[in-house]
Amino acid sequence: MAYSAKYASAYYGPFGDPLDSAPKFGDKKTYQMDAGNSKEALKEVELDIAEGPDIVMVKPALAYLDIIHQVKINTDLPVAAYNVSGEYVMIKAAAKLGWIDEKKVILESLTSMKRARADLILTYFAKEVALMLM
Repeated sequence: MAYSAKYASAYYGPFGDPLDSAPKFGDKKTYQMDAGNSKEALKEVELDIAEGPDIVMVKPALAYLDIIHQVKINTDLPVAAYNVSGEYVMIKAAAKLGWIDEKKVILESLTSMKRARADLILTYFAKEVALMLM
């Protein structure tokens, strides 16, 4: 799986610090894409496809549903959406405060990724959703 369209995103923050993977200086923007640049995503996907991956991925997912859709209509390969840690903790935090119906928002968020035409969804909600759907 190629990390084809990986955006420089604030949604990565919550798990970077505890895992000690946050940069010690500078930032990761030198090798991650600018949020405002959709053309670069398609170019990066095209370059990755030339290297022969089985799957291409867009990361993060929720703020880039349009990119997931654009990538899907421009390739025959499966497209994965990576539902990253910040997307996960926002839902968990809002649910803990009683602001949202957690189960409904989880399913709605994942459904939006599928509706954007993601073939695969990588998510921290996997076990919870599997139990919900049983």
